[in-house]
Amino acid sequence: MYCDACGTQVADGQNFCRACGKPLAGTPVVPPAGRIAGHVRMLGILWLAISALRLLPSFFLMGIWRHGFHLARLPHFLPPLLGLIGGLLLLSVVFGVVTGWGLLERQPWARAAAILLGCLALFDPPFGTALGIYTLWVLLAHDAGEYERLSRAA
Repeated sequence: MYCDACGTQVADGQNFCRACGKPLAGTPVVPPAGRIAGHVRMLGILWLAISALRLLPSFFLMGIWRHGFHLARLPHFLPPLLGLIGGLLLLSVVFGVVTGWGLLERQPWARAAAILLGCLALFDPPFGTALGIYTLWVLLAHDAGEYERLSRAA
């Protein structure tokens, strides 16, 4: 075998030419990062962040249900209602964390989960609406098939 650049004879299994230093083995081709790759990572981070922000109100509302805050003289139906709202917020926190992790890990199921949560987040102004629009813009784009390629590669 001979070097393409200088013509020096090289041994089999040798990675570089000893005379000119040219790499002999083909360099591994890194697939080009498309439009979706950076946005999917950002989506994962944003879903984790908004879930963390929803955690505090969830615990507060569930605390009202649990302890009732009798000093405030709340109507008897209000603490259970606020507890239900707090429980729903906690459920959205769990789904948001799982979806954010799935997007960061490029799991195949995370795209569908993020689209569903993005649709529901549209009704949660202002941050939820913005995140819902961004989620739908990224994952429902005409080149969103790139997400499937990314998830298969991961």
